[in-house]
Amino acid sequence: MDGTFASLKGGAAHALKTGDEFISSLDDGRQLWVKGRKIDHVMDVPALAAGIKLMASMFDDQFTEEHSYATTCLDPKTGKIVGRSWQEPKTVDEMIGRRKMIEFTSRRTAGTFGRPIDLGPTIAIGIAANAHEFKGVKSSFDECQPDFFENVQEYVEYGRLNSITCAESLTGPQNDRSSPMAQAASLLKVKKVTKEGVYISGAKSVGSIAAQTNEIFFTNLGYPGTPPEACIWGSVPINSDGIKLVSREMLSQPEEDPFDHPLTHKGEEADQLVIFDNVFVPKNRIFNLGDQNVLALSGKATLWAHWHVLTRIKVKSEIFVGCAQLITEILGTDQIPAVRAMLGDIVEYNRVLEACIVAAEANAKPTAMGTMAPDVSMITAGRLHSIRHYPQIVHTLQEMCGQGLVMRFGKDSFNNPDIKHHLEELLPGKGVSGMQKEQLMNFIWDLTCSSLAGRVALFENVNASPAPRLRERLFNEFDRTPMTGLVRELAALDF
Repeated sequence: MDGTFASLKGGAAHALKTGDEFISSLDDGRQLWVKGRKIDHVMDVPALAAGIKLMASMFDDQFTEEHSYATTCLDPKTGKIVGRSWQEPKTVDEMIGRRKMIEFTSRRTAGTFGRPIDLGPTIAIGIAANAHEFKGVKSSFDECQPDFFENVQEYVEYGRLNSITCAESLTGPQNDRSSPMAQAASLLKVKKVTKEGVYISGAKSVGSIAAQTNEIFFTNLGYPGTPPEACIWGSVPINSDGIKLVSREMLSQPEEDPFDHPLTHKGEEADQLVIFDNVFVPKNRIFNLGDQNVLALSGKATLWAHWHVLTRIKVKSEIFVGCAQLITEILGTDQIPAVRAMLGDIVEYNRVLEACIVAAEANAKPTAMGTMAPDVSMITAGRLHSIRHYPQIVHTLQEMCGQGLVMRFGKDSFNNPDIKHHLEELLPGKGVSGMQKEQLMNFIWDLTCSSLAGRVALFENVNASPAPRLRERLFNEFDRTPMTGLVRELAALDF
């Protein structure tokens, strides 16, 4: 029996939420618009509600023997059992334990939630891991002088002991890229400064799960010359006065039969345009105020989030391998060399991603705050490999399915007495009925072909940053000195 589960069964103190408590926490008067209509309660939107119920089920999983190790851990400060989402890994073993949480949420969502419930906290953990760089930094505004170092640490503890979920967004809305004025217009900016905090206005885009979560982490992507009023980093509840959430079009199918749509009937994480209209940020929730150097730390702070992203895509690659193997078995194509080569490509994709993650953890080094940081070059290399090959892997899996993805008939057709016997006679696979074969095809359709799958593929590409930018990161991050030294030695170079 897992230690944390045994402790829970024994009545040990914990700071965990149940699924019902998570759902109740979202009924807080947040301002949300879907299809131009103001929504009173987030659970009134079927696609959002289904996604929330899926997240809630993961909170309930914390209290099960099967999943307690992946989802919970012991808080060394309080002795309470807490969610692993907020764990600050101090050893490689703790990193591997934290990865179990990432793998858990990724499998429960089939990798279709780019920002599941445990992604947002990795931003806070990333900031806390670099909290030493906040020491002694002062606000550029004399009227408000937060203690950034203390605020960062207290926020992580608050998140851990209250089991909160949070969205995060760094980017602004897409607009005229040729006009600096147009881009500057949407930056979050300080509009008023008081002793107790600041008031900010602006907007953040692609606020995934913002409508389905408790809080939002926000900052601006810094650039040379960013004015002090735009150098702001903090977190506020999503129901704060002045926050307006405008949701994108829903793409899941929560009212469909699970047989016909085994993934999309479970709902989705929805992206929101998050508008800040004179929003008050309390002094203790501010992690930067006016310092451009601190703003530039976002690259370091997101390392743990990138580790999360790469792990999630690795889990999705495991799903791709499983789908491909099952397809060869039920179509009887596992002896065709060309098909075996296709499956080999998908396996290779999975193995490379796994290798990058394992190497990043094996080469992890502690920050000055004692938090283990995965090897950044291995994470970046893995992310680059994942986005360059993702479209090809999806296409390969679709090609292996052949007409099975095109000719799907639905549960009602298989149950209709007038045509049922024709479908049973004409569509069986190797050792499975036509209906069983279609069940797998329906899953792969939802995973790779549906509107939701299209959104996920776009998200993977946009969220990862373009390949040229990742290659530039590799150039900047990877220390090539030992390798040039080796060549100098082997070639007896004297320069």
